[in-house]
Amino acid sequence: MYTIKTDTNQSVLNTDKYDQRGFKKLYAMSKGLQNLNEFEQPFPTYESLLSDIWAGLYKVNPKLKELEIVSDYLYPNHSLMQRMMDDENFHHFREYTRLDDLSSAIGTVQLGKKTKEWLQEEQHNNNELNKTLKDIERMQRQLKQQEQDNGVGNGNESLQADLQKLLANLHEQIDKALRDNHIGFGKAMKQAMQDTQDTRESVKSLMGGTKAGSGEAELKKVPLRDQLKLADKMEEQKKMKEIADWAGRFKQIARKKQKNKHNKATTRSGITLGNNLERVLPSELAMYKNEATKMDFLRLFSKQKTRQYDAKGKDTLGKGPFILCLDQSGSMNNLDSQSKGFALALMSIAKRQKRDFALIPFSSKAYKYLYKKGKIEAKDMVDLCERFIGGGTNFEAPLGKALEVINESSFKKADIVFVTDGEASVTESFINDFQKQKQRKEFNVLSLIIGYRSDTVNLFSKKIIQINNFHDEGTFTAFEI
Repeated sequence: MYTIKTDTNQSVLNTDKYDQRGFKKLYAMSKGLQNLNEFEQPFPTYESLLSDIWAGLYKVNPKLKELEIVSDYLYPNHSLMQRMMDDENFHHFREYTRLDDLSSAIGTVQLGKKTKEWLQEEQHNNNELNKTLKDIERMQRQLKQQEQDNGVGNGNESLQADLQKLLANLHEQIDKALRDNHIGFGKAMKQAMQDTQDTRESVKSLMGGTKAGSGEAELKKVPLRDQLKLADKMEEQKKMKEIADWAGRFKQIARKKQKNKHNKATTRSGITLGNNLERVLPSELAMYKNEATKMDFLRLFSKQKTRQYDAKGKDTLGKGPFILCLDQSGSMNNLDSQSKGFALALMSIAKRQKRDFALIPFSSKAYKYLYKKGKIEAKDMVDLCERFIGGGTNFEAPLGKALEVINESSFKKADIVFVTDGEASVTESFINDFQKQKQRKEFNVLSLIIGYRSDTVNLFSKKIIQINNFHDEGTFTAFEI
């Protein structure tokens, strides 16, 4: 497409070189922005409009330039930005996007998309606007061809003048369309703002942990390029948002379960020796307060031999891997989004406990994906959400992969969560070997059986819970491991 002759600043806002570099950097990282601009541009200065939308969302104090000092070819952008920035919803929305890289980027994509759709609808309903845009596109092609034939800057001057007149007409027609259909444009912008917040919350749900308020903190640890990659996938695939929604719900439940477990673990039960002041027996503290026995207390305390209350529960730090064997046979397809949200919730527990997390999806075959200390990269998260095996059911394959993970770990006391809605036979020799290794490595298996009662899982499980889907109360037992 022919490039319109412009000055160096293609903005209708009070942007500077720093702002322009910021948008170019963002544009290079965001496939969503690139996709908007690559196909069927609604008018010639659309990319400049995207830059201004971003600046309007991101800058601390964005302001429209006076129309008199704006290049005439940018008049359509000025009208559109004025309509956006005069909207009360836009002012409230800026509280959400100002100086926030991810929110402003997603907002630019969503507002840019809705503006494009609105313009294309206006073009469809307005013959005059449609003719103007097609004439502009035709003249741009002609000028580009002339420059290729005669050299840059040697396009037909008469054709360039005609193009400028058409651009002036385009401004008038867009300005009129905004006045005539301001309600439709306002609804489109409001929907774009809501979509922005939904997408950002989905990204946060995927990346956040089980600790209250950890979503934002975890998100800040992720490079912006990877944040944008996840946001783009949310836009492309509805299923990604479904998984994120389930992950957010399950992480909230996991947080409560882990909190209850922690509270139980701190209840006093029995007597042991140590030097934890919070648990030291009152009779021992009395020794410290008595000058005659104070030195005896300090001597015992320094050697960790003061009597103190014991605590229930396991120490979660430094434990073995957390392993999820997840059935992905064909019959599990309807529960795929739930199951992946469940997997991400378990992974967040492993991350908080600094434990390696192994996901072993299986059908007739099994595959192993290991995430050190529960940490997952954006690319791996996209792969996890998109991957589904299908096919039949085999129990030995995933259990064998689980043993590989356990045997490669230097820790004992691994936890395996085995999830299936099917049945499969296992050989006696496999079960015998599995039980021997289970005793030696001190790991446990919790099986969640979906929709039926299985005889086979009794052979390798410590505990079995029957559920109808992942939102059943019994599922949440896994969050207490």
